[in-house]
Amino acid sequence: MPSTFSYPKFDYRRPPEISEGRDGHYPVVVVGAGPVGLTTAIDLAQQGCDVLLLDNDDTVSFGSRGVCYAKRALEVLDRLGCGEEMVQKGVSWNVGRTFFREEEVFSFNLCPQPDHHRPGMINLQQYYLEDYLVKRAQQLPNLEMRFKNTVIALTQDEGKASLRVETPDGAYTLSTDWLVVADGARSPIRTMMGLDIDGKIFMDRFLIADVVMKAEYPAERWFWFDPPFHPNQSVLLHRQADNVWRIDFQLGWQADPEEEKKPENVIPRIKAMLGDEREFELEWVSVYTFQCRRMNSFNHGRVLFVGDAAHQVSPFGARGANSGIQDADNLAWKLKLVMDGKAPPELLDTYSDERVFAADENLMNSTRSTDFITPKSAVSKTFRNAVLGLAEHYPFARALVNSGRLSVPSFYSESRLNTPDSDEFAGDMVPGAPMDDAPIETAGGERWLLGVLGNGFKLLHYVPDASALDAATAQALAALADAPIAVEALVVAERGTAPAGLKTLIDTKGRIRERYDLSPGASILARPDQHVAARWRALDVAKVRAAVAKASCNA
Repeated sequence: MPSTFSYPKFDYRRPPEISEGRDGHYPVVVVGAGPVGLTTAIDLAQQGCDVLLLDNDDTVSFGSRGVCYAKRALEVLDRLGCGEEMVQKGVSWNVGRTFFREEEVFSFNLCPQPDHHRPGMINLQQYYLEDYLVKRAQQLPNLEMRFKNTVIALTQDEGKASLRVETPDGAYTLSTDWLVVADGARSPIRTMMGLDIDGKIFMDRFLIADVVMKAEYPAERWFWFDPPFHPNQSVLLHRQADNVWRIDFQLGWQADPEEEKKPENVIPRIKAMLGDEREFELEWVSVYTFQCRRMNSFNHGRVLFVGDAAHQVSPFGARGANSGIQDADNLAWKLKLVMDGKAPPELLDTYSDERVFAADENLMNSTRSTDFITPKSAVSKTFRNAVLGLAEHYPFARALVNSGRLSVPSFYSESRLNTPDSDEFAGDMVPGAPMDDAPIETAGGERWLLGVLGNGFKLLHYVPDASALDAATAQALAALADAPIAVEALVVAERGTAPAGLKTLIDTKGRIRERYDLSPGASILARPDQHVAARWRALDVAKVRAAVAKASCNA
């Protein structure tokens, strides 16, 4: 099969532990150089941690695999320095269409609001994402990557985790203060530790065919139920980079995976869909089943699980890599505070609490999508087809159509890290909410709100005219930076410039004020992972400090 991508080969280097005959120790070791492991390692390294990343391979993943990256994941990748090249290379889209037989019955728009930096979704083959992340990791002097290094044993005590690692030059031992496990759905480390992962395996099979072709179809997600070219089953079509199109065919549980992957069986399916006159080439073919499962807890002493090692969902809804990237986003700032002695280890319990909650949301939505797409009884199929038939004409039925509820970030509304509202606010930006982006102007040339939030605690303080900010308030805002856990104050205004020492964000289109329901004097406390921690109608520095203490388990 042809390939539109040249797979890199990463250098294996003899580890110093073998060359020098000694054991090694590293503050953080991340196992697994997929999207989630790389994201975690880069995030920690950018915050100043010394990180060792181990992977048992020496290239990126083969085949397109995960292809849909949601707006929130792109915002995280922006902070890591990879978001722009992802968007430039990928195919941006917001609209999805669902068909029943030959008729369109439902459509949606992932980003109906104007003035967001990133689209609702992009499609890009996973190997590109991994390649961009590796290149970014190579730029960080405090992040060491070792390829062809396979963890073969693990022990831990209260103070550290110890690993035995196999290489082409033999085995060596190292220890770490914290081990982040991102070694995938089959997770050898999870197995070594004897940890269970509970859930459901779905009795169905799907064929992935990546097809290289030139086509003028719009950049949209198209999903068919019972189309004439693949009767009684479902089909999904996505456009990717390099004129590669992803087609998923439902096969049924009785299909023989090895037979279905043969070109002589794949090509007729594609021709039935595209027509005999359409020229195409196969680039990658795979058959998969899927599971909806998670671990009971994502933190186990000195060992922290992220991504598919911790939870698995069906591919409908693009919830795998997207939720894994959000795991990394949630974990990195908490681990950094614990490593710096600025927060107790209990803060890592909230990583598990919040991301288990998010995983359960994903599992629920993924299971519902899968049950709708692959009904398990004649009654379920009759109901499904009735919904699809009604959806073309009746709005109530459209809400029941489920071809994959697409990935959105979780609202940690019940998190113990939140400071509950003491004032009334309208809108969605409640404590625990993932923060909405908005266009801005600054003296430094930044153009988007999330781009200036970074990965520290920030306080957004709103006044109509920054130049009119009184001296006492300016002094109180500046003083927030003088604490063990510093808070940078950002003055949001329609015009003017705040006093020296404070950064001004000009709310160019009023979107911050609108989306956060800000009135003069109101403040929003942002967590380092860009979720709302607290909000008030009037500034009270003592309340801000108390909210930071609560959000870092220091209260």
